[in-house]
Amino acid sequence: MPAAHAQSAVEGVDTGGNRVLPQAMWFVLHTLFSLLAWGAMMAIISAFHPDSVAPIVTLWLSLGVPLGAGFIAVRIRQSDVATLVWLAGLVWFMIVGLWILDMPTGPGACYHCGASEKLWFTFFSLHQDSGMIDGQGRFLGTWPATAMIGYAIGARMGTRSPKKA
Repeated sequence: MPAAHAQSAVEGVDTGGNRVLPQAMWFVLHTLFSLLAWGAMMAIISAFHPDSVAPIVTLWLSLGVPLGAGFIAVRIRQSDVATLVWLAGLVWFMIVGLWILDMPTGPGACYHCGASEKLWFTFFSLHQDSGMIDGQGRFLGTWPATAMIGYAIGARMGTRSPKKA
């Protein structure tokens, strides 16, 4: 089999280049689908006054709702690329994390915090906030990345195994 038409045995992603553009377009579309599912969930939470919804509940919903959307999307149209959306989530999280690390500290903005404290209080702490980016660290970093990871997990769960001859 020529290298130009070789298929990756693990993911079924064409490594030869014949389908790179369609796969890239599907990757972007599945990333957008994951963010749309998360955005719809956040709109519903906003209707219930976000202050009354615990951050841990929002975190679990940010994982679960896109997981269901990924499962349904891949059941409707099989796509091996949908299982790779978690990469976009990690890249998104790293970009926002670098932005946070580059911010100066000061009174009301994680005063005397080190790098790990900046990241912890901005993205992960459920009880204390760093004060950076107006307390929106989970909204801009944690929850969208979690949504993309959840979508990829749901897509993997929805992927049908190839029929054996």
